[in-house]
Amino acid sequence: MPLRGETARRIAVAAAALAAAAAAGALGAPAPGQAAAGLFGAALFAFALRIPDAPDAVAPPAPRSAGLEPGLGRAALDRLPFPLLLIDPAGLIEYANPAARSLFERLRVGEHHSMSFRAPDFLDALAEAQAGGPPRSFDFTLHGDRNRVIRAHVDGASRPDEGARVRRRHVLCLFTERTQDLRIERMRTDFIANASHELRTPLASIRGFIETLQGPARDDPDAQERFLGIMQAQAGRMQRLVDDLLSLNRIELNEHVAPTERQDLGEIARETAEALGPVADERGVEIRLLAPAHGPYVRGDRDQLIQAIGNLLENGMKYGEGPVEIRPAAPSPSHPGMTGLTVRDHGEGIPREHLPRLTERFYRVSVRRSRNQGGTGLGLAIVKHIMSRHRGELTVESAPGEGASFTLWLPAEPGAADVPPRASADAPAG
Repeated sequence: MPLRGETARRIAVAAAALAAAAAAGALGAPAPGQAAAGLFGAALFAFALRIPDAPDAVAPPAPRSAGLEPGLGRAALDRLPFPLLLIDPAGLIEYANPAARSLFERLRVGEHHSMSFRAPDFLDALAEAQAGGPPRSFDFTLHGDRNRVIRAHVDGASRPDEGARVRRRHVLCLFTERTQDLRIERMRTDFIANASHELRTPLASIRGFIETLQGPARDDPDAQERFLGIMQAQAGRMQRLVDDLLSLNRIELNEHVAPTERQDLGEIARETAEALGPVADERGVEIRLLAPAHGPYVRGDRDQLIQAIGNLLENGMKYGEGPVEIRPAAPSPSHPGMTGLTVRDHGEGIPREHLPRLTERFYRVSVRRSRNQGGTGLGLAIVKHIMSRHRGELTVESAPGEGASFTLWLPAEPGAADVPPRASADAPAG
């Protein structure tokens, strides 16, 4: 006796998932690819069969309304961890599961897909799938966010009640984010390239001193003491370089994920200034904290904001003269809706031609002075990437003989001008 109703539908969905995963495995796809293929096959069958809630339904299907009909199929698609879209023959987004709505902030169900997507490769694949083309898998970047790479799997499908009457098909789109995988690959490549280049000089220096200590300076205590001090300084430089490279790579790895915790910039500035107080005393430099005790408030990663402010303060102490000041950033029409802090030194300033390149990796206005001060050439690059993750910006203003001002611009937290974060969070309702 043939299987009918809900049992048949569930078996069909399971068979589709297994067949898709088996096909992916036969083609040599990795385990995540096989799982995605299985989920995609299940999604295709769930859509084509339009699984209802009621078991063994024998009545003809009711006329289809806008959007994907409720039932077991839709409930399964809603719970997929992968973003999934259903686009109808007219190009309208008929269904988007919660994962898709989270990934594509501009996406609106009921609108034409061209209102939400600008990637030419994705639009071409949709047109081909609607016209009956074969399934396609490809990468594209999100509109307005060039740092996020998305892998799309696009395939067409027809409803049972459509048959051959339509020339254009529905299209199912399954997405997986590849941003972090690509960042890890680039991180490994960059780390090897940068480390091998920057470590070559201190390693050669240490090797030369070792040979000298083993030879001509074997019995010279004064030379040994001097050379060992230089070797210790070079080893410290290598340690700082490795630490900064690792820090920069960790920041870049999550640069596409904006922080969500609410932070008090005034409190963070005070904490950072106090932590660097002993370093300032040792260098004979005063840190002047002119920012308020609390506010402004932003969404941010506390440790990264401390690191960004600390890097700017250390730069001011190394290359500036006189006090280093931290003050609120003056409102600017070029940064509407943003707030921030300015770190200003009173040194010799930075020539105009160097300003556009200050945040490049290993770029130094003066290589000799930077190395003498223990710099790695990565401090401002780290600050730039921290600001990028916070959807902010680092700006620099300087003129020879007038010092330099570095401003951290961050999106202001609305409605948080006067209330400390903990007080607003802990205040009783009503």
